[in-house]
This record gives sequence, C-alpha cells and structure tokens, in this order.
Amino acid sequence: MSAAGFSMVKWAEETGRPVPPEERATYRRPESSTDHRSRVKAYNRTKLAVSLLGAVLLFAFVLVVVASGLSRSIASLASTASYDKYVAFLIFAAIFGFMEIVVSLPLKLYSGFYLEHTYNLSNQTFHRWLWEQTKALLVGIPLGVPILLVFFYCLEEFGNAWWLPVAIVMFIFTTLLVRIAPKLIFPLFYKFTRLEKETLKERINRLCAEAGFHIEGVFSFNMSKNTKKANAAFTGLGKTKRVILGDTLLESFSEDEIETVLAHELGHYCRGHIWKGILISTVVTFVGLFITSRLYVVSLSFFGFEHADDLAALPLLGLWLGLFGFVTSPIMNLISRKHEYEADQYAITKSGNPSAFIDALKKLAEMNLADSAPHPVVEFLFHSHPSIEKRIRRAESERGKYAAIPA
Repeated sequence: MSAAGFSMVKWAEETGRPVPPEERATYRRPESSTDHRSRVKAYNRTKLAVSLLGAVLLFAFVLVVVASGLSRSIASLASTASYDKYVAFLIFAAIFGFMEIVVSLPLKLYSGFYLEHTYNLSNQTFHRWLWEQTKALLVGIPLGVPILLVFFYCLEEFGNAWWLPVAIVMFIFTTLLVRIAPKLIFPLFYKFTRLEKETLKERINRLCAEAGFHIEGVFSFNMSKNTKKANAAFTGLGKTKRVILGDTLLESFSEDEIETVLAHELGHYCRGHIWKGILISTVVTFVGLFITSRLYVVSLSFFGFEHADDLAALPLLGLWLGLFGFVTSPIMNLISRKHEYEADQYAITKSGNPSAFIDALKKLAEMNLADSAPHPVVEFLFHSHPSIEKRIRRAESERGKYAAIPA
C-alpha cells in the first residue's frame, strides 16, 4: 500500500467511531437551500471525479502490468506453483486480483468511507466498513471462481469462439443469482424482518395484487447500520419476489410517499422493463463478449503474445471489457432514463397523488445528496435516472388531473 493509503487507513482508524443514536438517520430539511445545493454539487462532483480517476488508474495499471512484462512474471510464478493449468490460472487471477485491490484501495477508502463521513451520510465505523468490504470479497470469491473456470475452459476448448458459451453461461448464472440473492446473499449483509406496519403492508399488498405482481412478502432491512440514505426495491424473480424497505425510508417517509416510491418500482414490472432489461443486457453481453474477443486477438501480437490462452495476456481481456462498458454505458443509461419516466407516470397514475410523489422525490434527493440538476453532459454519460428537476416538472404537470388531492 502507498504511504498515502497507509495514512488514510490510520486516519480512518482514529476517526471511524460509532455514530451516536441521536445522530442517526432522521430526515431534516436543510436550513439553507443555497448551502445545501452547494454541498450537493461538491459531493457529486467529488464522487464522479474519484470514480473516473479510479477507472483511469485501473486502466493504466493493466497496461503497465502487461507492457512491462510483470504479467509474464506473475504467470511464470503461477505455472511454477502448479503444473495443473486450471490451478495455475486461479493462482494468477488471485495474485492479479490482489494487486488490483491494493491499487484501488486508497480511492475506495476515500470515496466509500472518508467522503461519506465528511458529508454526514455514513453510520459505519472504519472497522465495520472494512468488514463489509471483506465480506463482499468473501462472498464474491465462491461466486466468481466457477465463472472464471468456465471462462478458461471455454478459452481452451473453443478457441476464438469462447465468447459464445461464456455468454450463455453468464446469462444462466445471472438469472439464477437474481433468484437466490434475496434469500441467500442479501441476508449476509442486512437483517430482514417482515414489515410490522399493518396499514402500510396492506397498501403495498393491494398495490401489488392490482398489478398482478405476486410477492413473497414485504420486508424491512437495517439500512441505517451503514448509511443515512434511504431506499426501497423489488427483488428476486419468480417465487422469490419480495418488497424490501430500508428502515431509513420507513422512519422518514409518510405512507403516501412510500406508496408512490413502490408504485414507481412496480411500474417497471407493469411496463415490462424487467424483461426488456434482461433482454437488452443479454444482447449487450453477447455483443460485448464477441467484440472483446476480436479486439483481444488483435491486441495479442502488439504486446508480444502468441496464444489467446497465455495467462500473461489475460488482463487485456479485462481492459477491453472495461472499455466496451464505458462506451456503451451512455446508451444503456438513455434506455434506463426512458424507463424511469414511464415508471414515474405509472406511479402517479396508480397512486393518484402527484404531490406525494414529488415530496418523495425531493426527500430522497435531500437524504441521498443526489444532484437534482446535473450538467446535461454528465447526465447523458453517467446517470441511469433523469434529473430530479426533470422528473418533478413532469409530475407537476399532472397535478391538475388530481385536484382533489391536496398539494
């Protein structure tokens, strides 16, 4: 770790103390709207800058490791450690992954811990933050290792056509993961309990029943153990579908506001966004892996490699996949923003209460320090949701249709 990273860890250990109960997530309107806007802009600019810097840093890291010959040394070490090519591959992946973690740790610590505490958004101590990161890594390893082995097998057996079986396996794996995550993975990070507010539960169940959306249950989870932000979602597929509500949302939002938030999420289901999203993601995965496979082959000779299954060359695949994701991200975000508008319209129509929906948007933006009016270029490139201001303007135009609902 760099000296800067070590100093940051030491700072975090000294200042990452528990947040007193009275300081935890409760919604309060900002005292000064001007100060709040400046604070929000600064927070979001910093988050974006750190995110972009992290992407550039990892890109440069891969290039340096491959171009300098370091990847060849790592591959040689892995091959010496085991004559089994699959074991050697896993050793290589482990060493390379550890190096990536070390390179990215200072920025991750700054963005995920220091910045969140600076803007009073986090409830985590440093030790809890570190444990959550470690836990995510420990959960990710058994999920990622089979995928890595399947990828290497396909690379060995199918040559330049490896991308097709890998894409098929990725589709099956992702679908299965979405089904099992609510019961097997999410509980490793949060405690889920069935919602105790009977009136709210009845409203949510009625909302889902009217839409033909059958859920396993309505659950709250202890989101406040990590953050002061608020959120709610539908999770799972098939029989594992459930509604989950952050305790911060339950504490700070009225039942009318929560109903409109969930009606928005339900709108994604009723407008077919779930399956459209799966279809689009599947197509992008297939196309992305195909293009990546071709770029990978072309780039091999440039770096002095002869074989596609050369361990030392494999980091180039990650580089090309990252570039493909960066290029296609604005297109995916454009589609996502269209879906968000449609879900907003469904929420307003279904609840008949645009005022509650607008209040929920404002409250979510303030609690999460979301930039309500990002620069158009930033919104186009990086935002999967339309700006809060645009969404509010659309909702405001619906008020006249629901005059009976007090503003």
